[in-house]
Amino acid sequence: MLIVSAPLAHADAIVVLSGAAAFEERNTLAAEFYRQGRASKIILTNDNQRSGWSSADQRNPFVYERAITLLRNSGIPADAVEVVPQSISSTRDEALVLRRYAESRGLKSVLVVTSAYHSRRALWTLRRTFADSGITIGLEGVPPGLQSPSPAAWWLNRRGWQMVPAEYVKMIYYWLRY
Repeated sequence: MLIVSAPLAHADAIVVLSGAAAFEERNTLAAEFYRQGRASKIILTNDNQRSGWSSADQRNPFVYERAITLLRNSGIPADAVEVVPQSISSTRDEALVLRRYAESRGLKSVLVVTSAYHSRRALWTLRRTFADSGITIGLEGVPPGLQSPSPAAWWLNRRGWQMVPAEYVKMIYYWLRY
């Protein structure tokens, strides 16, 4: 029930939602979509989270900085990647900030990339937030099994127990609150 998609063959930009635990899988899929020509820009949101130690940088870089490095190492040109400067703290926050950003840039469509288990709540939130904007929202979740457990066996995995029940709780909260 948590996994949905809203395919969009082409968009003005690909947006990668923040999520420190899943930044690698999300940005890898965004890079693949970019190489397929589905958009000419990749936009990253900033959850203001730091990642693990980087020997190359001699510091703990922000997750979005790691994402930029991953995208560059995947062959994405530097000028094709933008970071939304405002930091966010929730999916709703992210949707609101993203709407303002998209409107200020004149975007007419965005293809959002997130984790599969986050896809239903993310799509619901984005559709509500962008409802009267004239901006088309597409969404693709990273197939489970990369950094997240498969739907058939999530309950056999510790990470699955961290992700799936928590997502149901968040989804109910969002439906009641927003």
